[in-house]
Amino acid sequence: MKVPLLDLKQQLKAIEKEVKDAVNDVIDSTHYIMGPKVAELEEQIAEYTGAKYATGVSSGTDALLISLMTLDVGPGDIVITTPFSFFATAGVIARLSATPVFVDIEPDTYNLSPDALSRWFGASKEKIGKVKAIIPVHLYGQCADMDPILEIAQQHNIPVIEDAAQAIGAGYPSKYGEKKAGSMGTIGCFSFFPSKNLGGMGDGGMVVTKDANIYEKLKKHRNHGANPKYYHELIGGNFRLDPIQAAILSVKLSYLDKWHSMRQGNAAYYDKNMNIKGVKTPTIVFKREYHIYNQYVISVMNRRDELREYLAKNNIGTEIYYPVPFHKQKCFQYLGYQAGDFPNSEYAAEHTLALPIYPELTTEMQDYVIEKIMTGYRV
Repeated sequence: MKVPLLDLKQQLKAIEKEVKDAVNDVIDSTHYIMGPKVAELEEQIAEYTGAKYATGVSSGTDALLISLMTLDVGPGDIVITTPFSFFATAGVIARLSATPVFVDIEPDTYNLSPDALSRWFGASKEKIGKVKAIIPVHLYGQCADMDPILEIAQQHNIPVIEDAAQAIGAGYPSKYGEKKAGSMGTIGCFSFFPSKNLGGMGDGGMVVTKDANIYEKLKKHRNHGANPKYYHELIGGNFRLDPIQAAILSVKLSYLDKWHSMRQGNAAYYDKNMNIKGVKTPTIVFKREYHIYNQYVISVMNRRDELREYLAKNNIGTEIYYPVPFHKQKCFQYLGYQAGDFPNSEYAAEHTLALPIYPELTTEMQDYVIEKIMTGYRV
């Protein structure tokens, strides 16, 4: 049996005609830059996430970058985030010549720890005035614990940018009512990279906010700072979302909750049947329907890489998200962090492994994955 980490061909089979019709509509319209398809998706995403405004952009990375630009982040500023995420989370901070400052993650969810964040503020009073933003990441499709993070940020009047690249549709039981990823902070950022739960057929991203002034500034930054055309109030970039991608994403959005439910069912099956000593299944902090399982990530007590090699030999796709925390990356050596500074992030990098979780995964395929982990892993 062959079990890939992700199988987009299976997803496409069910929606191929709708997708091709949507793409042909764009071709026939000759609106190849921005246009009605982008505006339509923006309205849909704003409604879906519970935000007031949405701005389509060229990638999840650019969603983060344009958000920092809109908050005027630059040299001398500090942006606090996690050391355990996709590189873009920290890379965009450094691109603007600001300083990434890391606080450790929770050992079970791998999301930014509110306690670690609180300790940083308690120990770094002389730096607080330089903090321009905080970026929590909703890793693997489960929201970070946002209420205490937002309380810390509000105490110091610091904007919060939610990196929700892996978490569109994920829920959070805020004390102010149920919320969706991206709608709780000052700004929320999404990625439509093809492997995401809501993935395009190329790059794409979205920025959401409830702040009208931020929304207007985001739109200017997206298009070289121009408003109107050829009149530039600020220096932005070309961060526009492709209308073909917008059309495809609008089709897929109508299936998203169904796909989430299928992923949640697959996760529940793994959880129930993967009773293997030394293998820890993902922690559900809130409730399963809040977790959208962009990835299903197990923690392996020992010899994670040997297990991965064994699964590969048995035609099972896996991935390590992420093998090197930011503070140990060569490009961030100038920040002065040392090995051991963020033990939870370092442990996660050395012990976690993502298994197939996509909606079309069959029970037989999951049984095969579980069987091979049972036969191939010993503590």
